[in-house]
Amino acid sequence: MEKVERIDTVKQYNDAMGVETRHPLVSVVNFDEIPTYQYFRRYMGIYAIFLKNIKCGDMRYGCQPYDYEEGTLVFISPGQVYGIDNSGKIIKPSGRALVFHPDLIVGTQLGKRIREYTFFSYEVNEALHLSKKERATVKDCLDKIDAEIDLNIDKHSKTLIISNIELFLNYCMRFYDRQFITRSHVNKDILVRFENLLNDYFKSGEARTLGLPTVTYCAEQLHLSANYFGDLIKKETGNTALDHIQLKVIDEAKGKIFEPNKSINEIANELGFRYQQHFTRLFKQKVGVAPNEYRNQN
Repeated sequence: MEKVERIDTVKQYNDAMGVETRHPLVSVVNFDEIPTYQYFRRYMGIYAIFLKNIKCGDMRYGCQPYDYEEGTLVFISPGQVYGIDNSGKIIKPSGRALVFHPDLIVGTQLGKRIREYTFFSYEVNEALHLSKKERATVKDCLDKIDAEIDLNIDKHSKTLIISNIELFLNYCMRFYDRQFITRSHVNKDILVRFENLLNDYFKSGEARTLGLPTVTYCAEQLHLSANYFGDLIKKETGNTALDHIQLKVIDEAKGKIFEPNKSINEIANELGFRYQQHFTRLFKQKVGVAPNEYRNQN
């Protein structure tokens, strides 16, 4: 069994990387200053953002491998496992890391908003690929955080460090928006596959046995994380993935309503609803009238 090293504090991470701990809750690490390595696997109890300047072996995030491209940002949140496997070859990493403990942001505005940065839950193959200008911005943000850590801790330190981390994350949100746009041809392919997935799901009768398709289920079938999939659909269409699923359910329902001798309860069961009233409520919410009334009107 693969050994997994547990990292629950900033100091543990710094010790593993062989660098000094200048602040107990936050650290910026320069990979150019750390030793070479071949393999490691870590459970992270802290937030980590990695900027890789060169290809440096296969990174594993959970069970998924990913070969870094130059100028890539990957985000790790507490509770995730990641590692590097370079097939026995010794590698010298290049880049930087920002790590911070959840305690740093508890009770702050960033702490309240941290879940809005959904890229912390993306899979590693959904990493952020930076342009040259974007990389310069990222390095500037990391330089500011690093400089603040280097100063003696005073009453302003925490506020300034957190403000710069939040600024950094906001830039990352902007860069991800750009990536969604520049990869629109890939996104459109995912939209087509999403639509085909829903068509096949209802056509096969899986809904009757498995229930309504969920966003998580659809994301897994498309080999995407739920958050990345949801963000992609929202950016590309303006509607949520759940909206798309519900509209597909209503389209299917409208076709079944006019099948002879089929009751509303039977239709609800075929579409994956456990209770007819849940189906009736959704139909009325989306169409404006209850299923029976819709049938009678048409």
